[in-house]
Amino acid sequence: MTVEMLNSYRSGPDERGMFGTFGGRFVSETLMPLILDLEREFFRARDDAGFWQEMDDLWTHYVGRPSPLYFAERLTSHLGGAKVYMKRDELNHTGAHKINNVLGQILLARRMGKTRIIAETGAGQHGVATATVCARFGLKCVVYMGVHDVDRQAPNVFRMRLLGAEVIPVTSGRGTLKDAMNDALRDWVTNVRDTFYCIGTVAGPHPYPLLVREFQSIIGREARSQMHEREGRLPDIVIACIGGGSNAMGLFHPFLDDQSVRIIGVEAGGKGVDSRMEHCASLTGGRPGVLHGNRTYLLQDDDGQILEGYSISAGLDYPGIGPEHSWLHETGRAEYVSVTDQEALDAFQLCCEREGIIPALEPSHALAHVARIAPDLPADQIICMNMCGRGDKDIFTVAKALGLQIEAG
Repeated sequence: MTVEMLNSYRSGPDERGMFGTFGGRFVSETLMPLILDLEREFFRARDDAGFWQEMDDLWTHYVGRPSPLYFAERLTSHLGGAKVYMKRDELNHTGAHKINNVLGQILLARRMGKTRIIAETGAGQHGVATATVCARFGLKCVVYMGVHDVDRQAPNVFRMRLLGAEVIPVTSGRGTLKDAMNDALRDWVTNVRDTFYCIGTVAGPHPYPLLVREFQSIIGREARSQMHEREGRLPDIVIACIGGGSNAMGLFHPFLDDQSVRIIGVEAGGKGVDSRMEHCASLTGGRPGVLHGNRTYLLQDDDGQILEGYSISAGLDYPGIGPEHSWLHETGRAEYVSVTDQEALDAFQLCCEREGIIPALEPSHALAHVARIAPDLPADQIICMNMCGRGDKDIFTVAKALGLQIEAG
C-alpha cells in the first residue's frame, strides 16, 4: 500500500489489515475465528447509526465529552514562542483517554453476546476504564497487569478492585505491559465462548488497530473543531506521547491529510536511547518484527528476541508500537522523537507549577517536547498537545524519583 495509491493517509488499513508492510493478523488458528467474528461485528456496527447514537450518548453523559481545549497561558508565557494548547482528555471520567475506546469495544461485546471481558493494562488507566464500563453494564471483568506495574500503580489497582474487577498480577518476563498482553491472549484462546478481549491500544491483530483508532479519533475530531472556534484555523503542530500509541493516533488521524499540520509522536527515552535498552523508544531504537499478532517496529536483539524496555512511565513501557505509527514513520508523514525520564519529570513539575494541572507521566513526555521546541517557534505558531491522562496515579512514582516521602495523615 502506498500513499499514491490511496491519495490519503486516512484510508488504511487494507482488507488484510496492513498499513504498507505493517499490521496484519499473525495469530494462531485457534484465534482466527474470534478475530474474524470481531471484524464482522465491528464493520456492522460501524455502519449502524444506532450504534453511534448510543456511543455519542455515553460519550456525552457518562464520559463527559467533549473534553476542553485549553490555552495554557502561563506555560506559553514561560516558554516564549509558540502558543500552547492542551486537549484535556484527562478530564474524562476515569481520568484518561482510555474510556473512549473501551466504551466502543464493550458495546461490541454486548452485541456479540459476550459476558466476560478481559483486558491488559500497564499504567492501569485502561484497566480502570474497562472495570468502570463493565460495572456500568454488569459484566464480569478480569484485568491482567504486570507485577511490576501492580506495585508502581497501586492507586489504580485499588480502583479496579473497587469497581469489581479481578486483577491478576503477571510474573512472567519483567512483569510489565508486554507480559500482561501475553497472558490476556492466552486467556482469550482458553475461554472462547463467553470472553471478549478489550485491547487498550492501536496494536494487536487486525481489526484491533483499526477499531481502537476509530473510537479514539473522537479526540482529533473535537480538537479540529475546537481549534477553529478558538483560533479560526488548524494548529501548526500536534503532539502526543506514544507507548502503543492510541491517544496519539486518536489525535493525529483526523489531521493526517492536512499537510500544513506537523505531527510529532514522543516515545519514552528512559535513561537515554544510547543506554543499554533502558528505554522504550521502538521507532528510535528498534526495527520491524512481529509481536502480539502484528508486524511493527520492536525493540529486539540480533536474533529477533523481544527485549525488555524501560520507562518511568508504566503506560509507555512497551517494546513495540502500533503498526499505523510504524507506517507513518516510514512514509515520513509523522515525526517521532524520544524524551528521557528526567525530561518528563521536569515537564511534570513545570505543568503543576505553571498551570495547576497535575499530568500523568505519559503526557509529561509530550509536554517535555513541547518545552523543547516552543521557545524557538514564532509567537503566531500554535501547538496542540494531548493531555491524555491525569497524574494522581503517579504521585508515588514521582515522589520516589524526586527523593521525597509522601506522609500519611
